[in-house]
Amino acid sequence: MAMNPETQKHALQQLLLHVSNYSNYYKRIFREHHINVDAIKTVDDLAQLPFTTKDDLAQYNDDFLCVPKSRITDFVTTSGTLSDPVAFYLTDADVERLATNEAQSFQCAGGTESDIYQLMTTIDRRFMAGLAYWMGARKMGAGMIRVGPGAPFLQWESIQRFSPTVIIAIPSFIPRLIDYAIANDIDFRASTIKSIICIGEPIRNPDFTYNELGKRITEQWDVKLYSTYASTEMGAAFTECSEGKGGHLNPDLLILEVVDDEGKAVKSGELGEVVITTLGVEGVPLLRYKTGDLCHVYHEPCACGRTSPRLGPVVGRKQQMIKFKGTTIFPPALFDVLDAVKEIDLYQVVVSKNEFGNDEITVVLPMQLQTSAFKENMHSLFKSRLRVSPALTFVTAEELTFRIYKQEKRKPEKLIYI
Repeated sequence: MAMNPETQKHALQQLLLHVSNYSNYYKRIFREHHINVDAIKTVDDLAQLPFTTKDDLAQYNDDFLCVPKSRITDFVTTSGTLSDPVAFYLTDADVERLATNEAQSFQCAGGTESDIYQLMTTIDRRFMAGLAYWMGARKMGAGMIRVGPGAPFLQWESIQRFSPTVIIAIPSFIPRLIDYAIANDIDFRASTIKSIICIGEPIRNPDFTYNELGKRITEQWDVKLYSTYASTEMGAAFTECSEGKGGHLNPDLLILEVVDDEGKAVKSGELGEVVITTLGVEGVPLLRYKTGDLCHVYHEPCACGRTSPRLGPVVGRKQQMIKFKGTTIFPPALFDVLDAVKEIDLYQVVVSKNEFGNDEITVVLPMQLQTSAFKENMHSLFKSRLRVSPALTFVTAEELTFRIYKQEKRKPEKLIYI
């Protein structure tokens, strides 16, 4: 995953030419900011351009489209975690770019054409990632079993019938898969699964050690976990190699910046907001798009031999920063405490505002855990780890399952804002 700087410079110039000719949004931005696109020759020159934000994308959605809709091959939307879903339009070349990215990502995570992947995420519901995984496996020459989310019985039946080697899943689903195997006398340790590609949730701490969820999985199951960081907006992924020291940038497909609150690049090893510029996208290309995700960036060569920059796990999202009783908390820190408690297999974190406009946090848990000893233990655990303790509330396991795994949602709703 190394790209000649001259090649990347040429790809950037092609992108600027494309958006200045065909993007109503960027044509307007260049005019309003008196930007001479011809003066932007290198990646460093990108700093002359303003950032593109999530709000811009939501407000002017179709103004970003650079081709007639008659040329669109695939219509997708973002997951809409913090706002209404935004539409993305992929041409045939964009779908092919997606396949190239995912094939290279699988290879980065040790994948070969001999592997059989079991997909435990949806491939429909306008979800770009599910399509990307299938396309990537096909391009690499590997097999794919499209089971979809949930359904532990069907997952294990597929594993036993088809002998997949790699699972692609949201990592918080894996403990449920293990629990089902134990309850039904399935020898999961003797299965053909050798690795899990983890999407949508971190499995590592910022220092690359496993977080509580990562530990919970690997202490029970001798499998290799690979983190990924991706989004619909970038149409690409940062995927870990076997070293487990961050997701590698694919410089053919993206230009990466990681910036502080003033928009200045942070140094290697420092925390900042991920900003991406997409290369080779025809339908909805983006310049200096602020993802809202906070990651540490590393520029030193990796022990695997790759020299491209790496991103550490997502520490949090700027929009999801919670100020609770004077303490700043990101949701992954709450998840990490809950994942450390073996009795907890379902939970939902609810963030709301009180009458004074301050953040309140409530953790919803299954009714069978509602004992004085459990509540006292959780209070102490939160206090020791985060210095503050959220409110706990209890509902039936059925009700909580219904709240988390909503049919109309593509991902489990472990966090909601009301």
